[in-house]
Amino acid sequence: MRIDILTVLPEMIDGMVHCSILQRAQDKKLAEIHLHNLRDYTTNKWRRVDDYPFGGEAGMVMQIEPIDRAISALKAEREYDEIIYTSPDGKPFDQPMANSLSMLKNIIILCGHYKGIDYRIREHLITKEISIGDYVLTGGELAAAVIADATVRLIPGVIGDEQSALSDSFQDRLLAPPVYTRPAEYKGWKVPEVLLSGHERKIQEWRLQQAQERTEQLRPDLLNE
Repeated sequence: MRIDILTVLPEMIDGMVHCSILQRAQDKKLAEIHLHNLRDYTTNKWRRVDDYPFGGEAGMVMQIEPIDRAISALKAEREYDEIIYTSPDGKPFDQPMANSLSMLKNIIILCGHYKGIDYRIREHLITKEISIGDYVLTGGELAAAVIADATVRLIPGVIGDEQSALSDSFQDRLLAPPVYTRPAEYKGWKVPEVLLSGHERKIQEWRLQQAQERTEQLRPDLLNE
């Protein structure tokens, strides 16, 4: 899988894509993550990527030309399954979406910035708009890192135990059950006996019950969906 991230702040996201799971995936050659500075695609001597909005609204808007030039340059080299824009008014990012993205070959993620991007980009160049929450960030770099991390970790071979990813929260619209490790008792706080029983069927039943109860208590909206 190849992910090309278009940004005006590559230094902000560089450390995120060269550590932990994302770096492991790249070391195993299961994923490629490339950062592209949109300022490299400008034609003005100041390398400006923004300008004042028509109509006099406050804030600055990312211009269409450098973004179009960057996307066109990448598309000239390969085909892309999705061209994603990180936006607070995009479709909410969730586990099913991460699952779907993990099966793609090539994607572009455009990081929004300032007041946003010229809307013609969204109309003619973007194929999917994604939001990671109902709040506004300074830029889309953090959102791009979240999308990349949640997606790449699902690629077979990235995580040592692939079953671990399949049992994560939200995979089956349920929160994950509680997990414990040694020691079995600490300060009088004990691990549930069923987890020490070795009885696989009872353990699985307990985990499902706990997942359902935690979801009902903490995220009942998932059950409604």
